[in-house]
Amino acid sequence: MTYVVTESCIRCKYTDCVDVCPTDAFREGPNFLVIEPDECIDCTLCVAECPVEAIFADDDVPADQKDFIGLNAELARRWKPIVERIPALPDAEEWAKVKNKRDQLER
Repeated sequence: MTYVVTESCIRCKYTDCVDVCPTDAFREGPNFLVIEPDECIDCTLCVAECPVEAIFADDDVPADQKDFIGLNAELARRWKPIVERIPALPDAEEWAKVKNKRDQLER
């Protein structure tokens, strides 16, 4: 099992989760984070840290978010690791409660 970042993270990119990851499994894109599945050790620390509740165990990803399992793996191969907390995107609070924002994902 690995953990997966889902749609709620898009256009927010809070990095509280990065601070607690013992394996530096997070990867950073322009407006989204993903988890490198081969580096995730299933510690669950990141789940509680995410203020928008975007992180799930792959077995618990909501049905309408299952495509994010493959998306995390795909983007993790292309994006660079992020190993320390950075400020969230400037308008993160406005986007935190927005649903259906897949079209906002910048690759």
